[in-house]
Amino acid sequence: MERLGRVLQLLPTEVGRDCDSEYLHWDKLKYKPLPEGVASHEDWWNITKFRRISVYRHLPLVAKDNTPFLYWLPDSAQQKLHLVDQQASGRIEIPELVTNTHGRDRYLVNSLIEEAITSSQLEGASTTRKVAKAMLREGRKPRDKSEQMIFNNYQALSFIRECVDSPLTNELIFELHKVVTRGTLNDSSDEGRLRRPEEKIAVYDARDDTLLHDPPPAAQLEERLAALCRFANDDNPAGVFLHPVVRSIILHFMIGYDHPFVDGNGRTARALFYWSMARHRYWLMEYVSISTVLKIAPSQYARAYLYTECDDNDVTYFIDFNLTIILRAIGKLQRYLSTKAKEVKQVEQVLGTSIFARSLNDRQLALLSHAIRNPGSTYTMESHRESHRITYPTARADLLRLVELGLLEKHKVKRSFVFKAIDRLDERLAQLGSKTS
Repeated sequence: MERLGRVLQLLPTEVGRDCDSEYLHWDKLKYKPLPEGVASHEDWWNITKFRRISVYRHLPLVAKDNTPFLYWLPDSAQQKLHLVDQQASGRIEIPELVTNTHGRDRYLVNSLIEEAITSSQLEGASTTRKVAKAMLREGRKPRDKSEQMIFNNYQALSFIRECVDSPLTNELIFELHKVVTRGTLNDSSDEGRLRRPEEKIAVYDARDDTLLHDPPPAAQLEERLAALCRFANDDNPAGVFLHPVVRSIILHFMIGYDHPFVDGNGRTARALFYWSMARHRYWLMEYVSISTVLKIAPSQYARAYLYTECDDNDVTYFIDFNLTIILRAIGKLQRYLSTKAKEVKQVEQVLGTSIFARSLNDRQLALLSHAIRNPGSTYTMESHRESHRITYPTARADLLRLVELGLLEKHKVKRSFVFKAIDRLDERLAQLGSKTS
């Protein structure tokens, strides 16, 4: 009674109102300095929970014990959602080279490759980024399991773009899982099917084999997946508004929570997040790699799941963490685009106002910029075609024109041609750029 009295005395104050930018769990709150007038961390936590319970909203999704998942959106989360709305779906200032068709395609390919690589690395793929990028750009077949995982993720992200306007169904999720796991499982019959009762799947801490999560029984999975599809497709159930970014994050969470497949759950969850964001027209997310940021903080990613499960099914922890990740990923993309724009302008400045400069297209400028920054790099018609989403004849014409201008050298390797920038490319460009009209 004494503790209850102390907590009730805090009601008129601001204590426990989740005003911080981070949605605190007891594990972190207990190490924070006590607010003025609070006797103990337990009192602080109790008033925090009291305030949260009064504003929780139920989701039409349940945990394995049939209790509902809950969430609410404190001011800090609403501010993050507002920023995502501004930056991922509205009009934002981005360099002109990604607003034209060719530029957009090039950066889309770059981001698809980045997400494919880092999402696979989160699941254990060990191929280097350089090797993986070369494989995807050149259209080379994967040589091992790690490369196959990355190749599959790339195909899955492309698959999502094709079915973004289709309703989510169990069958679509199974097809997506097939794409994600093709050729990477010990038994190919595990691709695109739910785990069975005899297949005991659980999530363990890699450091000490501590059990972190015991997913729902296999017998529940088909109906749980069907409920998740209904949730994904119903934008306004019973007149209750749920922000589309929150809906997308919860889709991501539920696949990780249910762990419906023998393997590939994380990759499938992140792919479904992208599907949902694209479905709700957050167009910039096509160019954003969330896995690049998640890879930097894998323990925080895992804790966001754990905090939800051990604190009354409160998904706010996972929502808040992922909003932070999305904003960091958008910021990373914007810095990347700004850098790329400066690099292309540097090439243009070297070329000046020459007749030669006006004869080059943006794809050729991009290749020359890359060649200056990466001496020794090689290019093929296939890699150039894939990077810019152009036809083979267009890719061939681009590269052969640069050969004619003395900027690339052409060599035959087996049955294909390989192109390499000449030595002292920057000096040659400066020489050509000095020829003004």
